[in-house]
Formats: sequence, C-alpha cells, structure tokens
Amino acid sequence: MNILILFFVKNEMTFKDLGKSSKVLLRDHKNRSLCGVQAEKEKKWRTKKSHQLLQKHLNAIVSFSLGHIDLLKVRRIMPHFLQVNFTNSKAVKLPGKKDLFIEADLMSPLDRIANVSILKQHEVDKLYKVENKPVFSTSEQLCFLVRPRIKNMRYIANLVNTDKMAGRTRRYKVIFSPQKFYACEMVLEEEGIYGDVSCDEWAFSLLPLDVDLLSMELPEFFRDYFLEGNQRWINTVAQALHLLSNLYGPFANCYGIGRCAKMVYEMWKELEEEEEGEIKGRKPEIGHIFLLDRDVDFVTALCSQVVYEGLVDDTFRIKCGSVDFGPDITSSDKSLKVLLNAQDKVFNEIRNEHFSNVFGFLSQKARNLQAQYDRRRGMDIKQMKNFVSQELKGLKQEHRLLSLHIGACESIMKKKTKQDFQELIKTEHALLEGFNIRESTNYIEEHIDRQVSPIESLRLMCLLSITENGLVSKDYRSLKTQYLQSYGPEHLLTFSNLRRAGLLTEQVPGDTLTAVENKMSKLVTDKAAGKLTDAFNSLAKRSNFRGISKKLGLIPRGDSEYDLKVPRDMAYVFSGAYVPLSCRIIEQVLERRGWLGLEEVVRLLNGNEFAVTDMVPEENAPSDSLRLVLVIFLGGCTFSEISALRFLGRERGYRFIFLTTAVTNSARLMEAMSEVKT
Repeated sequence: MNILILFFVKNEMTFKDLGKSSKVLLRDHKNRSLCGVQAEKEKKWRTKKSHQLLQKHLNAIVSFSLGHIDLLKVRRIMPHFLQVNFTNSKAVKLPGKKDLFIEADLMSPLDRIANVSILKQHEVDKLYKVENKPVFSTSEQLCFLVRPRIKNMRYIANLVNTDKMAGRTRRYKVIFSPQKFYACEMVLEEEGIYGDVSCDEWAFSLLPLDVDLLSMELPEFFRDYFLEGNQRWINTVAQALHLLSNLYGPFANCYGIGRCAKMVYEMWKELEEEEEGEIKGRKPEIGHIFLLDRDVDFVTALCSQVVYEGLVDDTFRIKCGSVDFGPDITSSDKSLKVLLNAQDKVFNEIRNEHFSNVFGFLSQKARNLQAQYDRRRGMDIKQMKNFVSQELKGLKQEHRLLSLHIGACESIMKKKTKQDFQELIKTEHALLEGFNIRESTNYIEEHIDRQVSPIESLRLMCLLSITENGLVSKDYRSLKTQYLQSYGPEHLLTFSNLRRAGLLTEQVPGDTLTAVENKMSKLVTDKAAGKLTDAFNSLAKRSNFRGISKKLGLIPRGDSEYDLKVPRDMAYVFSGAYVPLSCRIIEQVLERRGWLGLEEVVRLLNGNEFAVTDMVPEENAPSDSLRLVLVIFLGGCTFSEISALRFLGRERGYRFIFLTTAVTNSARLMEAMSEVKT
C-alpha cells in the first residue's frame, strides 16, 4: 500500500482519480433488466484518455516476468484496485458517520478487499447484515451494499417507508455490486422511494482466490441462466474478460462450447472492437482461452470429490477461498477461519492429492518437522539464537497448519465412515460405467427411505438420470413418489426445476431412437419401422453420456489396478474410474487446435462450439504465452476439475489459469435448483 501511495504522489495521481478512471473502465454500458427490459441508454462509459491513464498505472504498479505469470498483475493489483474503487466511490464518501448494510454473500468478498479497519477510516460506524429482521440503526446516513435483486429493493423500500411513517429523515445510498439493473430502479420507483435514495455501483468483477484461480463470486449465475434463462450476467462476464485482455494483451486463440459461452464471446468481441487500436500490436501473454458452459458437463459436478481440496469443500464448505474449522479441529473452544491457498505450504502440497495419499504425507511431514525441532539439541548459544530468530517462527506456523489439516482429515474420515462413503463411491462408479443399474437404483431407493439427506438423494437421482439419458417412466415415478413421501411434498417444485434444467428427466417413448435406428427405419415400411422402434425400446437405453464417454475414453480400461500414488491420467481425481468430461474436452481441443475430428462429440453435446485461432500472428506471440491457457467456467467449476487440469498442465507442459463465476460442488448445484431453503 505504501508503494502505491508513493507512486501516486510522485505522479500527482490521487486514489480518487484512480477510482474515477477505474469506474469509467468497468462501468456497464449495456445494462440489462432482470425481466429482460432493455435499460435506458447511458453515456459513453469509456474514453481513450481514461483507459490509457488506468493502463499506465496498472503497468507501473507491478513488474512482470513472462513465464512466471502467477496472476501477478491481477493478484497484486485487483485487491488494491477494488479497494480503491469501493472506498473512493460516492457511496462510501458520504461525509460524516454512516451505517453500512451488507448482503450476506458480499461479506466474504468485501473482507478480502477492504476489511473493517479500512471501512472505519471512511467513517463507517456500524455494519449490519441485510436480513428480514427489524433494524435499530441510530445513524442519520445509511448505505446498502447489495446484489441487484428485487427482494433487496423491497427490503430497502420497507426500511425507508418505515422511517417516513415515523417522520424520520435520513440519507440513503444504495450500492449495487457488480452492477445496477434498470429493473431495480423500477422497483424503487414503484415503492415510492426512488427520489429518496441515491444509487451507485461497485464494479466488483474479479477476485483472486489463489495464484491460478479467479472468481467472480456470482453463485446465482447458475440458477439465473441455466434454470431461468436469464441473461443478465452475460455482460458482466464479458466485462471481466475485457479487463483481462486489457491487462495481458490480446488472446491468440479462443475456443468454447455452449450457448452461454458463445454469447459471452460475442459480447466480449464487441467490447474489443470498440477500442481495437488500443491493444492492437501488443504481444499476447495468454495464448489460449477456453469458455465452457456448466451444462456441457453436469456429470463431473455431480460426482463425489475425493481429492483433498474437494473433500474439504464438500465437508466444510470453502467460501471465498477460506474455510471455518470448528473446535473439534482446532482443539480449542472456538472456531478458526483459515485461508486456503498456495501460501499455506502444507495445504499446497496435498490439495491436489487423492485423499488416500494425504494421511501418509501428513505423517511424513510431522516426522520431518519433529526432526527439525530436534536439531536444537546440542546447539551452542549462537546457533540457538540463529535458530530462534530465523527458523522457529516458520516451524511453529508449519506445525499449526499441519495440526489443522490432520484435524480436518480426521473429521472428514469420521463423517465419511458414518455415511458409508465406500458404498456410495461404488454406486457412483457403477452409474458412470453403466453397470449394475438396477442395483444402483435400489441403493438410491434405500438412501431415500433411510432419509439420509434430501440433497444427497437428489444428487444421486440426477446422476442416474444424466448417465442414462433420463429415467424410464416406472423408475422416475417410483423414485419421485418415495422422495416426496420421505422428505415432504414441498419438494415438488424442485423436481420441476430439475426437469427444466435437464438434470432429472423422464424418458418419453420415441426420444431414445439412436442414429442406427433412424437409418434402419428408412429402409423398411412405416409398419415395420414401428415394430423396429418397439424392439429397440425394449433394449437397454443408450444415453448421450454413454456415447460421449466411449468417444472420448472417459472410463479408463481396467486392465490393471489404478495406482493413485502415481496417477497416469486425470481419472485419479475420481479414484481412477472417470476422466472429467470438461477436462477431456479442453485437452482434446488444445491438442487439435480446434474441433476438427470431434464432430460426433459436438453433436452429442448439442453444438454451439466455436474456435477462433491465430487471432494474433505467431511471430508476435512469445512461445511461453502459447502454453498459457485461461479456462472460463460459466456456471461454476469444482475443485476436482481444477486439480485434473493442473495435473494435465504438468504432464503436457501447459499452465492453466481458471476464471469461474463461482466455485461449486454437487450440493451447491442441488441447492440452487431447490425451492426448499434450509
């Protein structure tokens, strides 16, 4: 921070100036409403002068060494960039003391950018959580940091109208993050308070969670787009991509698959064309970008995770790059919030490991640590002084982290043993391989009857449905009835959501015709074709997943036992039983430099693929940059996918950077579809 201040003073540039220019850079010029109403036109949101000013200072803040990108620019710049943008906006710069109301899912991201002490410096007196409870604020000025949601506007309107009825006059400021929508302003107008509040937006677009992971922290993206068909966040993602291209130069090759991916790409290209001359001629630092819709691969997201980081997420819920470990893990009387990233040396070495290898590593680590402690015996005074001043602090920190991760492993083991995790994994593998489907269905029925977990039962039903291209009517109705009887009829709307999203569907006669059936039916009469269709329908149904799995070799051959200690492919993230579909697609497209030879796979995935190569002449692209790949997951990615692609990068010489709308897992996917909020 001191470096930043000195730099700006030297160049007669204040934080306020940077805040203004950054806001000009990131402001949304194509504001879309929640209900599809086109927003009122705004003024031109970017000027060449402001862009050059911001770019000049971004480049000067940090030195960059090609080949060691580590998201240095984003990782070092974005926290300061977002902090400056937030604390210097009109929203926070209200003179005098004020109370700040923050929506729950913005608390963790804000804490990573501007902690309580920084807010106090800007005269924020008290912090409140936006929730349906009476508010007892005595401040004369209230700020609301919220997502652009209708329910939040109702909450604010209720508070303002309550003050009006009580005859109280206050100043109100609404800060929308990452952008404001016209529909929200319409609601404020309908509630009769539009003239009483002032609106601003905090262009929060990229949060660095780790050296290779960026998150937009938009968990609602999945439900909004893949269930509701709401496209309001498309422009937000395109803006984030545009910011990255401004920082790293043009992307040499662009690939993608999925309807959402195609829309993001097209909108991003529109933004690029507006200022083509400004980045033209720059050398690219990222060689490839790959955009992928979550609905291209639901299967991977629905599988139980078995790499350490994935299990920690499934068990304790990693939120915004940190996790809360309870007293049973910390061996104390209170919980502890732990940041999980590459700076945690213990975690960094085990995060991508299969869980079966973790205990052995931690045991060896403990022995090595003890050996380092034992070195102090026999030291003279000078050696002891050096040991205490140089090594002891680091050893204590490592010991503390080691203790936490051992405690986390023990807690995971207890919970998974209680849930009969091995039997669960066995059932999932059977579904993925297409064997013993009847036994797997019986297991799911037993799972429902024992009322183990409504979310877990839904997940298994969805996995069965997708791998089998829908459930036969008898099984669908039976499982649905048992589920509603076990967990309650209030889950009925959830089944409707899952069907609309394509996660849990019922097979309809005629929908399961294969390409072979269609070709054969052309060779016979209509009557004979009908009999032929009946004959095919009596056979086991073959789903798109089965065809895709066979084409891409997602199920490794069982010729020999899979060695999880020395994995041979990406399948290790699922115990050697399954290569993540999303990761295999990325691998194949990068290898082929496009979709040539994958036409049948694309057809089974319902198309919407694109490949734009050689956007920058290869002589202008440094060789190292061509091994750098930015993967954008639209709808969320899992830690298993991240681990698999890290493995692929080590094996093939690629370096992957991940940008996701949010980190997800099977439970979060099901909760997003559920109409029953727990």
